[in-house]
Amino acid sequence: MKFKKIYIEITNSCNFSCSFCYKSKRTKRILSVEEFQLICEKIQPFTKYIYLHVMGEPLLHPHFREIMQTATTFGFNTNITTNASLIEKQRAVLNAFPPHQINISLHDLVEHVHLNQLSVYLDTILSLTNDLAATTYFNLRLWNRIEGQLNSFSDACIKHLREKLDIDSSIFTSENIKKGIHLRKHIYLQTADRFDWPNEKAFPSNKPKTCYALKDHIAILSDGSVVPCCIDADAHLLLGNIFTDDLESMVKSEKALRIKNGFARKEAVEEFCKVCGFR
Repeated sequence: MKFKKIYIEITNSCNFSCSFCYKSKRTKRILSVEEFQLICEKIQPFTKYIYLHVMGEPLLHPHFREIMQTATTFGFNTNITTNASLIEKQRAVLNAFPPHQINISLHDLVEHVHLNQLSVYLDTILSLTNDLAATTYFNLRLWNRIEGQLNSFSDACIKHLREKLDIDSSIFTSENIKKGIHLRKHIYLQTADRFDWPNEKAFPSNKPKTCYALKDHIAILSDGSVVPCCIDADAHLLLGNIFTDDLESMVKSEKALRIKNGFARKEAVEEFCKVCGFR
């Protein structure tokens, strides 16, 4: 069985505390380099692409250089999702081991960066794109639309990017912004409605639902828990532990096949999936 990607949460700690982010009940933990090496060994037959996040800020990892070096040694294409606040601190590592893709959550800045300082943050991001865009894809995310509408913070981000990159303002129509805009080679701007994490208290929905879980990807949390998808941040759908269990047996278990086959029928069979907003 092959996956398009496997998420590896190298830490579930973050230097931001965003109101819209999921509040995990798990103990804060950081994968050791040895644990990461073991995970890489076990997943190597299953994918070529790893994503260093579920929860947490990956650039916060105290041994980020060793993590990136290990991923490179195993031949993985590494994707990173970051709030960008530590890019300058980790610039040398990112230059030494260029990721396949860096997803930058610009919407994370809205609660942590004053508008007066926004240009400084954006310029730091653009400086990194100058270093790496020849080989690395950059996805600048503004995932904070409300009913399709952007807020003033997003407008300020877009204005700065347009002016700094000297892009013709005519392409920044509301329709193009919603679809996504190719800013420069390997640099993209993407907007989306604010994502709602699964809410255990929400009323379960029995509407038809499909999902990429177990078909496209799986996720490994920082304590080794293996779960079907990147949204299961508290291991509600626990399949086993990467440190003690066989990965192929986990993804072919009765529970995993029940979830996967349910989605093939457009049916969410687990209660957790029934309160998830992704479809």
